[in-house]
Amino acid sequence: MGFEVKQLWSAPEINPYNKKAKSIPVLNPVNKYGRVFFFSYLGFFIAFWSWYAFPPLLSHTIKKDLHLSPNEVANSNIISLTATLVVRFVAGPLCDRFGPRVTFASLLFLGSIPTALAGTIQNATGLYFIRFFVGILGGTFVPCQVWTTGFFDRNIVGTANALVGGWGNSGGGITYFVMPAIFDSLVNKRGMSEDKAWRVTFIVPFILITTTAVGLLLLTDDTPTGKWSERATVVQAPAGQIVSATGGLADKPAGTGSISSSDDKKAPLPTADVEAVTGEVQIIDEVQHEVVQKPTPKEAAKVIFSLQSLTLCACYVCSFGGELAINSILGQYYLKNFKHLGQTQTTSGQWAAMFGLLNIITRPLGGFIGDLLYKWTGHSLWAKKYWIHFVGIMSGVFLIVIGQLDSKDLDTMVGLVALMAIFLEAGNGANFALVPHVHPHANGILSGLVGASGNLGGIIFAIIFRYNGPNFGRVFWIMGIIVIALNLSFSWVRPIPKGQIGGR
Repeated sequence: MGFEVKQLWSAPEINPYNKKAKSIPVLNPVNKYGRVFFFSYLGFFIAFWSWYAFPPLLSHTIKKDLHLSPNEVANSNIISLTATLVVRFVAGPLCDRFGPRVTFASLLFLGSIPTALAGTIQNATGLYFIRFFVGILGGTFVPCQVWTTGFFDRNIVGTANALVGGWGNSGGGITYFVMPAIFDSLVNKRGMSEDKAWRVTFIVPFILITTTAVGLLLLTDDTPTGKWSERATVVQAPAGQIVSATGGLADKPAGTGSISSSDDKKAPLPTADVEAVTGEVQIIDEVQHEVVQKPTPKEAAKVIFSLQSLTLCACYVCSFGGELAINSILGQYYLKNFKHLGQTQTTSGQWAAMFGLLNIITRPLGGFIGDLLYKWTGHSLWAKKYWIHFVGIMSGVFLIVIGQLDSKDLDTMVGLVALMAIFLEAGNGANFALVPHVHPHANGILSGLVGASGNLGGIIFAIIFRYNGPNFGRVFWIMGIIVIALNLSFSWVRPIPKGQIGGR
């Protein structure tokens, strides 16, 4: 099915087997698929903004008020990423158990509490404590991706995941504009002292988080057919027969025989845009295997330790892990190399914000091209996988160039960072364009695992930054070597496990 502009606001065509949408009604928040899309990216956007609300004010105002050393600032960045790693890993199984919508809202509510308490911080220990629990908000990425995967079909799921992820990620750029702007307004127009103003500033994201969470709960559904507890009935034949999809992850669903053996079909069943099938039996068998199941520890372990899962994790360590670490230090890097930006967080922060804001375009581009290659190659998942490695290696090349040049010319530095960001952030979208195809019956577990690996990468790179002090250039080229090496090391692995049913 080709793209038409009216699909941006029209009710989407629905896959009759799994009730997933075949297009994205981006401009139609009234439609139930449009509402899920809207709240997926809005919830993650607000969460990401709040999660990264500290760095724009931390490099100058908070650091000065709390008398923090550079190492204490770096430690707080690492602690924030550590919390999110844990939450993302746990959020995956929670999505499979309770559904992504409830998990999403719960994480937003939990993360709003430490955000509101940010103003109570008095020293480095308090900063560590609050930033750890604010890190809960970073875990919202997992339900965000699992939720859209459950509502959008294979032909468009990479683009859907990349759009909500990219637009959500852009909160990390917006925060560099908004948080200093709120702070400056409180100081210049309200007459607040700096030490009071930065504390009051955190009330704004608190209000937005709670409002979004309430709207998400009241205005959206768990699955295309309603409640999460009834998700097994999502699998239906177009003629109306409901097919059971309950059981363990490794079980072969029952019931396909009765459907395929019916001799009195009143109309031919639609088969357009259904990949790699030989008939209705195989279609329904695949769709049944794609319904998320409640995992046992043994079944979850098979998913976690498969080569395909490890490959996705390694690539996400490079892309999102690199992005997180760079997001935390880029403002400081610009201040170091370009003294004329001034010793305030506002100007350097706005330049650094460009890196995060590129996610509005770059991450969706990664998922969109992944879906396009999938279509052009006759639904080859190798095409999606090689796209991940290509953008990964290219981002590594630019990281090395940036680190080696360590440019003192602002135009050169910003241009190189932008080029690097295009490939690095496209890698995020490319990665989650493939994730829905791999172990689809355990999408929550895999999404949580891959999402957590991004934070692991962020922690690893943040630690390297921590122990190299102000020598940012050296860390950039070290990161580049790591990124290239990891992508080459896993380039040979099959995109999905041999013999997997569903997700092809």
